[in-house]
Amino acid sequence: MAKIFIYGAGSIGCYVGGRLLAGGSDVSFIGRARVADQLRERGITLSRHDDSRWHAPPERIDVSTDAASAAAADLVLVTVKSAATPTAAAELANVLRPGTIVVSLQNGIGNADVLRAALPRHTVLEGMVPFNVVERAPGAFHQGSAGELEIRYTPAMQPFVDEFRKAGLPLIQHADMLPVQWAKLLLNLNNAINALANRPLKEELSQRAYRICLAMAQKEALALLKRAGIRPAKVTPLPASWIPRVLGVPDALFERLGRTMLTIDPLARSSMSDDLAAGRATEIDWINGEVVRLAQRVGQTAPVNERLGELVRQAERADVRPSWSGEALLAELRAAAGEGSRRLAQ
Repeated sequence: MAKIFIYGAGSIGCYVGGRLLAGGSDVSFIGRARVADQLRERGITLSRHDDSRWHAPPERIDVSTDAASAAAADLVLVTVKSAATPTAAAELANVLRPGTIVVSLQNGIGNADVLRAALPRHTVLEGMVPFNVVERAPGAFHQGSAGELEIRYTPAMQPFVDEFRKAGLPLIQHADMLPVQWAKLLLNLNNAINALANRPLKEELSQRAYRICLAMAQKEALALLKRAGIRPAKVTPLPASWIPRVLGVPDALFERLGRTMLTIDPLARSSMSDDLAAGRATEIDWINGEVVRLAQRVGQTAPVNERLGELVRQAERADVRPSWSGEALLAELRAAAGEGSRRLAQ
């Protein structure tokens, strides 16, 4: 049986790894001491928004704090936060056998490139996790929204495809993952808005002012992607270019048109919101920051996404976490967009 390692036993890593383990795969985890102790004591309990449940008892959990244990890996799923990718790459480069497959299941666009540069003798693939996972209690992880794993196609990955299918996590494979990554990032632009709103995703998305904030961030990114010649993949029932229009409709109409976006656990929040609540650094530089960097590459600006980034960084430093109303945040972003237009006109 193939040996699968999860490098990064956080919410996503424990959920995906736990599902694979529950499906019968041979899975080991690498994570921080706090999480390792919890998994050894409690095992892993998993749940999903449709009331499905799984459990792997402590005696089935193989977890280590030492990356050297990954020397036995046939497949490594990297699920650390984007800021930790260079460290992950360096540690894995010292221990992996040549030919080991490494998959980045991380936010952002360039993490697989960082891993690939450090692992030239390995197959490194871009992957995408479309759903939200929250840690409800020590060792208990909940999938709060729908979606299926997506990954770049390569023949080397095919022996592992059945492992994911048995776990109920079928892989959608693509020849080119960049359009898929950008489509996911467009949706993830809501992470900052949800974090600043400081309320559950379903409640936030039910309010038109917040949705217009998201529409502004998406429109800005879509215009830059068009200039760069990148067409986002269709990862939702609606094409990416249609979503900003749907976000702007009145609440009652959005409840019908945006039913898929509202298929979320009522208590779920974005990972960025959870990071702020826990006092951790967010991934703002790998989400909205990607849009700002794209703007720089094509000789443009991204004032809406830039301002969202500034507000989240302010929230990271604040003694008291802010809770922006939809109307106040929308006014802030409109002011930033207006200032950006004035700078371009000069």
